[in-house]
Amino acid sequence: MSAAEGPLVVGVDTSTQSTKALVVDAATGRIVASGQAPHTVSSGAGRESDPRQWWEALCEALHQCGDAAHEAAAVSIGGQQHGLVTLDERGEPVRPALLWNDVRSAPQARRLIEELGGPKAWAERTGSVPGASFTVTKWAWLAEHEPEAVRATKAVRLPHDYLTERLTGQGTTDRGDASGTGWWAAGTESYDQETLAHVGLDPALLPRVVRPGEVAGTVRGSHELPFSKGTLVAPGTGDNAAASLGLGLRPGTPVLSLGTSGTVYAVSRRRPADPTGTVAGFADAHGDWLPLACTLNCTLAVDRVAALLGLDREAVEPVTGVTLLPYLDGERTPNLPNASGLLHGLRHDTTGGQVLQAAYDGAVHSLLGALDLVLDEDADRSAPLLLIGGGARGAAWQQTVRRLSGRAVQVPEAKELVALGAAAQAAGVLTGEDPAAVARRWNTAAGPVLDAVERDEETLARIAGVLSDAAPLLERGTD
Repeated sequence: MSAAEGPLVVGVDTSTQSTKALVVDAATGRIVASGQAPHTVSSGAGRESDPRQWWEALCEALHQCGDAAHEAAAVSIGGQQHGLVTLDERGEPVRPALLWNDVRSAPQARRLIEELGGPKAWAERTGSVPGASFTVTKWAWLAEHEPEAVRATKAVRLPHDYLTERLTGQGTTDRGDASGTGWWAAGTESYDQETLAHVGLDPALLPRVVRPGEVAGTVRGSHELPFSKGTLVAPGTGDNAAASLGLGLRPGTPVLSLGTSGTVYAVSRRRPADPTGTVAGFADAHGDWLPLACTLNCTLAVDRVAALLGLDREAVEPVTGVTLLPYLDGERTPNLPNASGLLHGLRHDTTGGQVLQAAYDGAVHSLLGALDLVLDEDADRSAPLLLIGGGARGAAWQQTVRRLSGRAVQVPEAKELVALGAAAQAAGVLTGEDPAAVARRWNTAAGPVLDAVERDEETLARIAGVLSDAAPLLERGTD
């Protein structure tokens, strides 16, 4: 390892499937060491993980980084959003965390919307209309189904909060992740007392919301990590807000992220409030807003279809009349939590490659449908889409996004943007810089631009028609 030009910082991405850690030179953005370790997620009706696995994975990932982690001056945690972590009086998990893609709380989401003024009131108060992914609905589900767990809970955290608290010994969160709970009021930027009272959640159980640029704490002396005691700990944030920092986004630049979930978002100066619930009005991690639309089914769902067909994920063929809605885990956009996958238009001459391409088309369709709602009037709608996430380098994903969007696509060469964004946030607490400006200095968004192609209106119309006609079936589910 060559000598670093500036201080070293650590950025962490604790995602649904694994935890990744990067040690980064704060002066140049050069990655000097990295590590990764997996976690497990339950299958079946729910999606749960033991938070202690996240800590063990963080320890393993950082130990893989070697001496570089010990030299780091600051660390920040970017993490999967929405997950409900319940801790007892000793700080141990009461039960496994309910993850963002656990949709069992869909009935509670519908009930809470109705009981607290309807969709418009929710959007105005919290910036979002809660769906089954939001933390407040998971707490309501837990109170209804496992009241003994609620009684044992002495602290409520989000995934990134849990790891930050293990580092510092202090319960903290940030505005970006807090805005995805459903109990944080966007207008006042504080916890909403009416919502908390309604769901029976004592605000004393919640973490302090740390301001952008504020130091959340320092690494405490008794720990299992290769950090020096006193290493600065930045606020951390949710994964999408961290990726936004990692790209150094300026307002109005559109992002399409292809991961386990799919998202479209852009930084905005205006506080969003979409009463339809399609766009979540999240805060970002440095004082602006991050209107975002999310789907539950993206790369993992398409890979599952490829596996069922016995095909490589790139083995697509041009589609002729077949439509596949890959809603394998229910869906959030459109809001169909009980849905399952639906295949329409199958013929004797339909090939496996055509069915696989239809899965790509179905996954991208919902994201592009929400894109216009995400972008405000100041956005440049001719700008290339920034394509990020695990699927961004796949040729089939790239071509599908280009064909269905009719826009140019830019694929940043930088990988692990959530961890890079967390590293930029850590650098910011050292230097006092805006973390997004740090990332722009690191040139993280640089990458090839793929030219626009003619938009495939025929496929878009066909998918929209099938979705509309099948809505009653999709809403009913398979149970």
